[in-house]
Amino acid sequence: MFALPFSGVGAWMGYSIGADLADAWQMKQWEAVQGTLLRGGYETHSGGDSNTYEAHADYTYEFGGQQYTNDRVAIASGADNIGGYQQDMGRYLSGARSRRESIFVYVNPDNPSEAIIDRSLRWRLIGFKSIFLFVFGGVGLGLIVYVFRAAKEKDLSAPEFRDRPWLANDQWHSAVLKSNSKAAMWRGWAFAAFWNLVSAPLPFVIYADVTEKNNMPALLGLLFPLVGIGLITWAVKRTLEWNRFGPAPVTLDPFPGSIGGHVGGTIDVKVPYDARAKFSLTLTNLHSYMSGSGKNRSRTERAEWQDTQLAHVSSGAKGSRLSFRFDVPQNLSESDADQSEDSYYLWRLNLQAELPGVDIDRDYEIPVYATGENSAQLSEISIEQARSGQQQINIQVIEKLVQLIYGAGGRAMRFPMGRNLLPGFGGLVFGAIFTGVGWYLIHYENHPFMGSVFGGVGLLIVVSALYFVLNSLEVLQDGRDIRTVRRILGIAVGRARHGLPSRVASGPIDRTRRVSR
Repeated sequence: MFALPFSGVGAWMGYSIGADLADAWQMKQWEAVQGTLLRGGYETHSGGDSNTYEAHADYTYEFGGQQYTNDRVAIASGADNIGGYQQDMGRYLSGARSRRESIFVYVNPDNPSEAIIDRSLRWRLIGFKSIFLFVFGGVGLGLIVYVFRAAKEKDLSAPEFRDRPWLANDQWHSAVLKSNSKAAMWRGWAFAAFWNLVSAPLPFVIYADVTEKNNMPALLGLLFPLVGIGLITWAVKRTLEWNRFGPAPVTLDPFPGSIGGHVGGTIDVKVPYDARAKFSLTLTNLHSYMSGSGKNRSRTERAEWQDTQLAHVSSGAKGSRLSFRFDVPQNLSESDADQSEDSYYLWRLNLQAELPGVDIDRDYEIPVYATGENSAQLSEISIEQARSGQQQINIQVIEKLVQLIYGAGGRAMRFPMGRNLLPGFGGLVFGAIFTGVGWYLIHYENHPFMGSVFGGVGLLIVVSALYFVLNSLEVLQDGRDIRTVRRILGIAVGRARHGLPSRVASGPIDRTRRVSR
């Protein structure tokens, strides 16, 4: 019952938009004739917070030798204050009436009693209605789906789930599991469409503010359409990934994955077999929970355990078959079949590979329980080869960021200048925009306080971005000491020396890895 009003508003706005689009399409075939205004102008309707306006007119026209009278002005009826359309149209009609000028009206040749003065679509009004369509309609539809899913929740204490709790999740009834790539693709398109529909009217509003009111800070609003372009780009990328690689399901062995045993299996990928291809698999035990309170609640994921390895690649029926096996320690959290609660645990398997053209990036949520089962999917030789290959990949990744130097005096790591070039450039652009807005507010709008806030934040971002790009760091191990030297443009600006604890200086320490994000 609570969802129905939201759905009703969304359906009403959807019908209104559809009717406007259908009328505009049909009116392309209407014929233009000259009409005579009997009255014209606009009315002001005062509300609690703002005024709305409605253009009105009465006019006569001849068609087929017969005279008609009509009062329809625009496709969308009713009062509004979206832009200055209603007032501008009212002034035009009032001026034409006072000057006794004839106007053009468009007549339906199949029913001459139907006529209109302006048959163009008001895209800003369409965009405004779309906000209600997607926000209210989306909330209503989401609530209805949630209610129906909640009604189908399974009783985890039932006998059929007591020994095999993973069966309570409809996606975990067999060892063959799909990735979330297709769902992520559709979610990406839905969110990109929602964002762009909401922000679509902004360029028109900004254009009017800049040209009519010389309101230059309004240009900051263009960041929202730019974000929309980025969302569309991401959705296109996900679509290309899905079209190239297809479902690519994972077949678990054992099923389910085992805490205190193995998580292993195979993935068939539509990629021609190439022994040189490197497919990286990451298995993560995650705790997903709600944090914050009230309107500031948000979902957070924290990794309790994580491991990464290269898949063993062989020729398969669909191209390449990827085999993997993780050794999972004991005392980790099992998967929760019911993921509707505020707090639950899950296991995620991620597949990544950089390939010519489109890269593959897949996430699989898999059942992992403390069954102690082992997998015979990979031989020990294949496993060691995969782990050795992963170590080589790790070293290559590190060497892209850090220069490793071994000498008679000890070991050194150098983080070179320019290693953060792309994010630094983004920071410079963003900071320059804020600084420019601050300068404009101070010099042209006489707002020194707000100008100083914008300008100060912009300068801080610019300085931080420059430091981000232009600094370098050298870390040297000299016997039992660690020396660090920080440089900007090659000029040393900071030095420090730290003594190593004896257990660190004497050799490496083996620690169980726990990762937090």
